[in-house]
Amino acid sequence: MPHVTLAPGLAGAGLISRPLSQHLTFPLLSVTLLVSFGSSMLYGYNLAVVNSPAVHIKAFYNTTWSQRYGHGLDPGPLTLLYSLTVSIFALGGLVGSLLVGMLVERYGRNGALSRSALLVLLAGGFMGFSQELRSPEMVIIGRSITGLHSGICLSVVPLYLGEIAPKNLRGFLGLMPSIFICLGVFFAQVLGLPELLGKDRFWPLFLSVVAVPASLQLLLLRYFPESPRYLLIERNDVCGATKALCRFLGTPDVQDVIEEMKEEQRFLSSVEMISVWQLLRDRSLRWQTLSVVVVNAGMQLSGIDAIWFYTNTIFQNAGIPVSQIPYTTVGTGAIEVVAGLIGCFTIEKLGRRPLIITGFCTMGICLAGITVSLLLQTTLPWMRYVSVVCMIGIIAGFCMGPAGIPFLMTAELFTQSHRPAAYIMGGSLNWICNFTIGFIFPFLQMSAGAFCYLVFCSICLLVALYIYLIIPETKNKTFMEISHIFATRRSFLSIPAHLIGMVKLDGYGALESRALEGSVSTLP
Repeated sequence: MPHVTLAPGLAGAGLISRPLSQHLTFPLLSVTLLVSFGSSMLYGYNLAVVNSPAVHIKAFYNTTWSQRYGHGLDPGPLTLLYSLTVSIFALGGLVGSLLVGMLVERYGRNGALSRSALLVLLAGGFMGFSQELRSPEMVIIGRSITGLHSGICLSVVPLYLGEIAPKNLRGFLGLMPSIFICLGVFFAQVLGLPELLGKDRFWPLFLSVVAVPASLQLLLLRYFPESPRYLLIERNDVCGATKALCRFLGTPDVQDVIEEMKEEQRFLSSVEMISVWQLLRDRSLRWQTLSVVVVNAGMQLSGIDAIWFYTNTIFQNAGIPVSQIPYTTVGTGAIEVVAGLIGCFTIEKLGRRPLIITGFCTMGICLAGITVSLLLQTTLPWMRYVSVVCMIGIIAGFCMGPAGIPFLMTAELFTQSHRPAAYIMGGSLNWICNFTIGFIFPFLQMSAGAFCYLVFCSICLLVALYIYLIIPETKNKTFMEISHIFATRRSFLSIPAHLIGMVKLDGYGALESRALEGSVSTLP
């Protein structure tokens, strides 16, 4: 029977543990679907909901201004007012992301999600009655509150799911929210069709329909337990954590998982919950911190928001009739959902690294393809259709990996005491980059023309290279095992990430690295 010899100091580090793999239970699947439907989907919906009623919202602003002041708005101020309506969502998201640490520490993961649903009900009321009360300000306030909600939930949902999921299901459950983000975009595109809520008199209802999923989450989430890791490690509630684990895992035999959590608790016994500033100053975590910065910033700086914004223009340049563009856009939304499903159902088999690297590389290649097609379409008209194919490739590549894996990685790369600060940092970067791209892209396009897409192409390929060289595979590893992979490697740049893995020896996990053979060896 094979056995493992560990270098001194590693034997008690928590790398050896009994198997913690579990099967998917009904409570686990139910709570994942509930928080994804009631929180994550609303982010995607609110991203796309202002596109189709733009003309109606501008008309409402102009009419209201005329009734108040006796004259309508000029095109410039009207565009500025509408741009504020769109961009205030990102500013609200930034504020929400900064509140995550305080909320999850005070109310827990489940509690923070339940309370944040109240924000959506408030926002739905503002936007739903804005036309009746002739108040454009209510639309803007409502949009800012939905952004605040999304800023909170984009971090808390993957944090909650990452902590309640067994390690062999973290990837599957962790990518479920990204599917619902794509579904949110898809539902906004479908409901925005002229035959449904895309008419002038329905746009307030179109904006406020988000209150329905939030109400469902508010009613049902209280029937599911709090995160067991939060209860045991942060609240020292062993009994509560045990009950929560029994409910989620569907078995009373949870002692292995409890021991793994207690081991992490002992490891962190002298460490308090740290702030973002402390996380940035901690040299022992510099590579984890840098990795979170790279993948979260790269997700937004990949140019996906710019591609979504100019979808209609690309379709129009390809010769698609203007009347058919809304239906074609719905088709791209369906592709997003399919790509997200592919990523969700293959992540546990392929791993995080292959999916996210493939996604960024696909986006980079397709962005270069769009540049070439735009340069050549005046002489080769058929190149316009290449633009459409490349745009679909960008969207599919993004939804298959980069759309959800950065949030999952943020949970996996840190232990309990550092995780909230990591989510604050990653979420804030996400929203800042989102706002930055939306602000500078028009100017970038005016100055660089078709070559502007090469900027995003370079970013995608550089992020993929960084992940390949630096970030190890985290599939089927406990949080402590992942932490020790980083701690064991003195320099990531000198040891390629693909040389590090976990080998299973009679149900036990042991760290293996060809570059660390002096520390860890496997004997027959």
